[in-house]
Amino acid sequence: MADRTVAEQGEIVSEYFDIGCSRRLPWHVRPQAAALLAAVNEQCRGFDAVIVGEYERAFHGDQLAGVAAVLAAHGVQLWLPETRGPVDLNNPTHQALAMLLGHQSKREVLRARFRTTMAMRAQARDQGRHLGGRPPYGYRLVDAGPHPNTAHARWGRRLHRLAPDPVTAPHVHWIFAQRIAGTSAAGIARTLNHLGVPSPSQYDRARNRHRTAEGWTVRTVAEILANPRYTGRQVWNRQYTDHQETEPGDRRTSRGSVRRWNPRDQWMLSARLVHPPLVSETDFVQAQTVNAVAMPEDGQPRRYLLTGLIVCRTCGRRADAHWVHGRPGYRCRHGRTSASPPLPGRPKPLYLREDLLLAHIARQLDGRTTEARDDARATAAYLRANQITIICDADTITLDRQPSPARIPRQKQRPPPEPLET
Repeated sequence: MADRTVAEQGEIVSEYFDIGCSRRLPWHVRPQAAALLAAVNEQCRGFDAVIVGEYERAFHGDQLAGVAAVLAAHGVQLWLPETRGPVDLNNPTHQALAMLLGHQSKREVLRARFRTTMAMRAQARDQGRHLGGRPPYGYRLVDAGPHPNTAHARWGRRLHRLAPDPVTAPHVHWIFAQRIAGTSAAGIARTLNHLGVPSPSQYDRARNRHRTAEGWTVRTVAEILANPRYTGRQVWNRQYTDHQETEPGDRRTSRGSVRRWNPRDQWMLSARLVHPPLVSETDFVQAQTVNAVAMPEDGQPRRYLLTGLIVCRTCGRRADAHWVHGRPGYRCRHGRTSASPPLPGRPKPLYLREDLLLAHIARQLDGRTTEARDDARATAAYLRANQITIICDADTITLDRQPSPARIPRQKQRPPPEPLET
């Protein structure tokens, strides 16, 4: 298409083509597109126009207008096959065409995503196929024959399935047995660390280079106990990637990627057993009932007004909510968990009562707001509304106003926190 568009009008002197980059990414992030923009800035660039052979591979949404403006500022034209030559964004017809092509590019992305998701859903539910990713602790990947797609099979691609790992599978059996017997997740993790059993990240470093490999934790044990793949069924769609886009669908507004859990009713389980189970479905369900959150004896839920607002001055960690002696409170164990033994020389845990904290904060806020002095809930609401953090140690309490990251200009440095009172 590019050759036919420039025929008898010029020649193509260089090519820039990004492989493996999403069209939703802005041009300055794509390697080849960024190289093209850098070449435009050169005085001896050797070209005076850029021809885009296929719009859907180059632009997404309204990206064309921004790129065209950059090219025009350097005296370079932007050509499209659809316009049979240079793009003139002052032309109403070209403006309408650019909007139409941008929406078409978005539709193609959504259509491909929907078809891929539905295909993976059917493969997990009906075929029980392993759809990639690290095998769970206790399993390993083994060959499952040629790929069912003949084209993929000709390329040499093979299927894989899960099989019990002779080294780690007995540990999974033991974890479920201990949980059913009533042992806490912290107790299981503490025993595994004492026996020197390698944790998942320690045992398979090649697939877990992003993890610290420091040993078993409560969360590691809890995730194993909650994984239904140990029953022999394939599971898909347990997690998704949240790009935290300010404008949904626009990757340029992303604030970073975070892995989040989908609700259990959105998990896709295979209709039949597709690999050897390490625990029966009856035992798995029983382990989940043991994992239920215990209800207090009086039947009343515990409420903490300052959750997430208290920071330990010693270690910089946020204090955990802690119910003690019938009152809400907070504690910081400086990174120690119940799964690890206490280290010699570590600082003493910090314990704080909520009622004493609120009374002290109300005195510090005296004269700043009448509403905050009325009751404890109003004081906590005032702290959250004004983004005030409570910095504590055993002797002092400091209130710091932290500016919101979303309101800080990118070109300016973050100002230091403003102390209210020490």
